[in-house]
Amino acid sequence: MLKQHLQFKLSQKLSPQQIQLMKLIQLPTQAFEQRLKQELEENPALESGKAESDAMDDVYEDTYDDSSDNETISAEDINIDDYLSDDEIPDYRTRTNNYSSDDEEKSIPYAAGTSFNQHLINQLNTVYLDDEEWAIAEFLVGSVDESGYIRRPIADIMDDLAFTQNIYVDEKKIQSVLKVVQELDPPGVGARSLDECLIIQLKRKEQKPSVELAINILEKSFDQFTKKHYAKLIQKHHISEEELKAAISEIERLNPKPGGSYSGNTRMIEHIVPDFSIRIVDGELELTLNGRNAPELHVSKEYNNMLQGYKDSKEKSKSQKDTVLFIKQKLDAAKWFIDAIKQRQQTLFVTMSTIMNYQKEYFLTGDERKLRPMILKDIADQIDMDVSTVSRVANSKYVDTPYGTKLIKDYFSEAMKNEQGEDVSTKEIKKILETVIGDEEKKKPLTDDKLAKILKERGYPIARRTVAKYREQLGLPVARLRKEI
Repeated sequence: MLKQHLQFKLSQKLSPQQIQLMKLIQLPTQAFEQRLKQELEENPALESGKAESDAMDDVYEDTYDDSSDNETISAEDINIDDYLSDDEIPDYRTRTNNYSSDDEEKSIPYAAGTSFNQHLINQLNTVYLDDEEWAIAEFLVGSVDESGYIRRPIADIMDDLAFTQNIYVDEKKIQSVLKVVQELDPPGVGARSLDECLIIQLKRKEQKPSVELAINILEKSFDQFTKKHYAKLIQKHHISEEELKAAISEIERLNPKPGGSYSGNTRMIEHIVPDFSIRIVDGELELTLNGRNAPELHVSKEYNNMLQGYKDSKEKSKSQKDTVLFIKQKLDAAKWFIDAIKQRQQTLFVTMSTIMNYQKEYFLTGDERKLRPMILKDIADQIDMDVSTVSRVANSKYVDTPYGTKLIKDYFSEAMKNEQGEDVSTKEIKKILETVIGDEEKKKPLTDDKLAKILKERGYPIARRTVAKYREQLGLPVARLRKEI
């Protein structure tokens, strides 16, 4: 049996404009420029650059009605006057006084050169090899990764040669050709492991006692060497501490990634473009938004003329009405996009300005110990925005400061209480921990237990496991691996 009843339901929906704004806020400067370029290409009603001073269309009138999303609009329903304006200075210009004058389009040239793989092939041309050996050598060079290593087992390479190249050889033959590849430059290329890479480089050096000892250590005691068991090395190789120190010095001067040293390796480098700039002027902080985030946009004058022509026309054909509907869609899209850009600029500036004032003491001094504990909610509450909005700004934007260019999210940290009951930033504790480890005696590095005691003596009572976590986050190894002779 069918029943009819009323049901009240409260739901929240995001409009297309809100979704567009959130996506724009999340984009860093370079990605934003690509999005802007895409919109300019897709919407002929939108143009960049300064608008002409004569009468232009103003799309910032409130002409869009959300209720029309699911309705059919006829040309007669469109008020053409809403899209036309005689203002000398239109509203849709996105301008502000606090952006930097970084308006020049600067292109970064990239060097063109041969790839690392081709560099090795060119060297093979100078080596005498028969057809089969050449095919094997070329395949091995193709297996060299960007660090200069061949990571695949010889057995797998042998199978691939048989299946893909129709070359049937044994592992001994491949090993023989591999030695030829390992004689190419840079030294160490073609190695299958770190110890083999270092040994290849050492064998190319002048064979003096320290080099010979270094080779012997890597060949017979590589595991003990990596774990810095120096006492065991001295005992096993019957050497003095000075001899071991000389051998370690030879090893430390080697390149563990020979592929990275090739100057012609044309890998694309990501260039960071800061979204903000903070400067100290007369003892006060000054924040500017990168000018590349503040484009000048306006509506195409041709669209203005087409609308004006339709308005003045006495007889309106069906094709003219279809054209007006198309123009309305493009003008509305342009309006939404320009509105979103203006809101993006305002959101970015307000958020970063609040972060700057919150961490004012740090930005004035550059001392990371002055960083206050700060979470996303602290900033969101001050600017009366959602935490997700602050997160979108912090996770993808960079700020140029007198102390370097840094990701904004790096300024956020949790709080811990010191012995006085005051909230201190975990970044402050990490900075002190890093300083303590940097000043330790390298012959007897401090264990995590001793580091925890030192921090407690300085007023930061934290557990040993927390010290270990912070040390790992700083990229510092355990005490044994920090030991030096």
